[in-house]
Amino acid sequence: MNSKSADILQANDPQLEWKEQQPFSGRYGDVYFSSDSGLDESRYVFLTQNHLQERWPRLNDEVFTIAETGFGTGLNFLCAWQLWNEIAPAGASLYFISFEKYPIALPDLKKALALWPQLQTLSKELCQQYQWITPGWHRLIFDNGRVTLTLIIGDIADTLPLVKAKVDAWFLDGFAPAKNPEMWQPVIFEQMARLSAQSSTFATFTSAGIVKRGLLDASFNVNKISGYGRKREMLAGVMPNHSGNSNRPKASGQHAIVIGAGIAGAASAYALANRGWQVILIDRHSEIAQEASGNPVGIIYPRLTGQDTAMHKLALAGYLHTIRLIQSLNLSANDFNACGVLQLAFDAQELKRCLAVAARNLPETIARYVDDIQASELAGTALSQPGLFFPAAGWVNPVALCKALTNNKLIHKVLNCDIQAIKKIDGRWQVWSGNQHGEQLEAEAPVLILANSNEADQFGISSNLSLQAVRGQISLLPHQAGAKDIKTVICTDGYVSPSANGQNALGATFSPNDIALDVRETDHLANLNMLKKMAPQFYQDAQTEILSISGRAALRAATIDYLPMAGPLLDHDALTKHPPRYNVNASSLPWLEGVYVNAGHGSKGLTHASICAEMIAASICGEPAPVDSKLLAALDPNRFLLRKMGLKALVQGLAAYPPLH
Repeated sequence: MNSKSADILQANDPQLEWKEQQPFSGRYGDVYFSSDSGLDESRYVFLTQNHLQERWPRLNDEVFTIAETGFGTGLNFLCAWQLWNEIAPAGASLYFISFEKYPIALPDLKKALALWPQLQTLSKELCQQYQWITPGWHRLIFDNGRVTLTLIIGDIADTLPLVKAKVDAWFLDGFAPAKNPEMWQPVIFEQMARLSAQSSTFATFTSAGIVKRGLLDASFNVNKISGYGRKREMLAGVMPNHSGNSNRPKASGQHAIVIGAGIAGAASAYALANRGWQVILIDRHSEIAQEASGNPVGIIYPRLTGQDTAMHKLALAGYLHTIRLIQSLNLSANDFNACGVLQLAFDAQELKRCLAVAARNLPETIARYVDDIQASELAGTALSQPGLFFPAAGWVNPVALCKALTNNKLIHKVLNCDIQAIKKIDGRWQVWSGNQHGEQLEAEAPVLILANSNEADQFGISSNLSLQAVRGQISLLPHQAGAKDIKTVICTDGYVSPSANGQNALGATFSPNDIALDVRETDHLANLNMLKKMAPQFYQDAQTEILSISGRAALRAATIDYLPMAGPLLDHDALTKHPPRYNVNASSLPWLEGVYVNAGHGSKGLTHASICAEMIAASICGEPAPVDSKLLAALDPNRFLLRKMGLKALVQGLAAYPPLH
C-alpha cells in the first residue's frame, strides 16, 4: 500500500471499537446507539417524534422521503423499513436518503445488527447490498422498489448541496454536537430548508443550543420535548408556512412510450414498470435486442479513472447499480457469469490509471490491484502485466438481460415498427409508423423516452443530438469441451471472455463513422492480434479453433465527450430562435415536456444504461435522484447544444429540471 492509499484508508476509517459487545466510535469518543436499548430509542426519537405511525397509514399511492444525517449501523433505516412494512399502504413508496462520512466495515455492520434479532430478515438484505459500499452514491433497492435507500458516503457538508429531493421527515442523527461539531453547521440547516417538502418534520436526540439555533435560523419551528430513557430532552419540529399533505402522489398507473428495445430501452422500460407504469416498448426489429445489444456476450465492468470526474462517478455508480440489478434478476448461469474481470495495464498511461484507482483504496469486493503473477493465477493463463481485478464483474448475454428486464406484464412490446413521425397532440406524444398504406398511430402517452441508439436523432424533436455511429466487430472462437480455458475475462484495449455457451468472445473493434455491418476478416485479425498481445499463452492454446472463427458486427452510439445522454430534452427550435440569457432559471427554458433521452453509451451500455434509466425514472416520478446534481448536469442531453450556443454556464443548472413539487 502506498502512502496515498494509506492516507485515504485512514481518512475513511470510522475507528470503530467494541466495548461490552457494543460498537463505539474511537474517532468521536461516542456510542453508535444507546447501550440501554438502542432499538427502542431509535423508534421513540425518529419514528414517534416524526409522527410516522400516524402519517404513513394515511398515504395512498404516494412517495414518502426520509433524510438521515448519519447512517452508522443502519439501525434507524431498518426501524423505518420495518414500520413501513407494517403500516404503509401497498401502493406507497419509501425513499430513505442517508449520509455517512465514515462507513463501518461489513463484518462490523453484521456484528452490530446481530444485536437485534427482530430485524434479522431486513438486516440480511441490507448487508447483501452493503458489501460494495465505498465513497460515492449508492442506490439500494428493496422489496421490488417499495423501499429504496440512497446511501451517500462522504462529507455531508459537501454532498447535501448536491441532493435533488423533497424530504418529508428528517432524522438528525450522528454523534453529539460537542464531539462532532463539523456535522452541525449552518450549511446543513440551510440545505434542510432547501430540500424540505411541505410540512416536513424533523427529530433529533440532542437538545444542544447550536442545533436549536441552526434550525430556528433555517425557519423550522422547534420544540423541546422529553427525551428517551435517561436523556431529559430532545428536539422535534416542523417546517411551517406550508399547508396540506406533504407527500407527493406517486406517478404510478401512468403511461410511457420507450423507443428502442436494446439495453437502454429495456432498462428504461424496466425502471418505469417497476414503479407501476404502463410502458409501450417500440422497436423496428422483429425481436428485442437485435443491434449492439444482440451480441451473444457482453462484458460488465467499470472503466474507472481514479479521479473525481464525471466519468469515474458514472462508471462506479453504473457498475454497482448494474451488478445489484442483475443479482435481483436471477439470470441463469448460461446468461451471466460473475467470473471477474481483469483490466491489464498494457501501457504507461494505463498503468498510471490503474495505480490511481488502486490509491483510492476501494473495497476488495469492488476492485483490487494485482501484479502479473497474481493476474496470471486469477486468469489461469500466463500474463505479463499487472492491473485491476473486479471480482463481481463478468460476462452477460445481453439478449437474455434485455428479456429479463422486459418480462413484465406492464410492458407491452410493439415490434416491426418503422417510426415515421412523432407528434404532440393535446399534451400527449404520439408515435406514428408508416407503410404503403399510409401512416398509422402506434402509441400515445404523456412521456416519451428516446433510447434507440444512433437513431435517437432521426426525429425532428431530437435532430440536434450529437451522436456518432461507431462500428464494432466481435470474434467468436469455438471452445471444445475439455480444452484449456481462461478463468476470468481479460481486458486491455479489447477483451476475451472465458467460454460462454461454447465460445470465447474477443472484441471489439472500434471504427467511428463506419456503418457497414459485414463481418470482416481484417477485423478478426485485429481481434486476434489483440488477443496475442494480451494473453499469448491462451492465444497459442486456441490455435486449432482460429480456423473456425465467426463473428458479429454492430453499431454503437457515442458522444464527443464519451459520456452518455440521460435526461429531459429541450425544444432546440425554440431555444435557437429565442436564445436565453446565460443566468436564466432552468425551469424557464423551452422544454419538450415529457421527452427524455437515454442514449450515447458507446461500448459501455451494459454498465451505464441501467443507472441512467434510474435517473430518468426518478426525474419523471418526482423521486430523489440516485446520483448527485453535478453528474446529472454532466449527462444532460442538451449540453452540446448549449455549449455550441455559448451558454455553457447554463449546463450545471439543468439538473434542477424538472423541479420536484
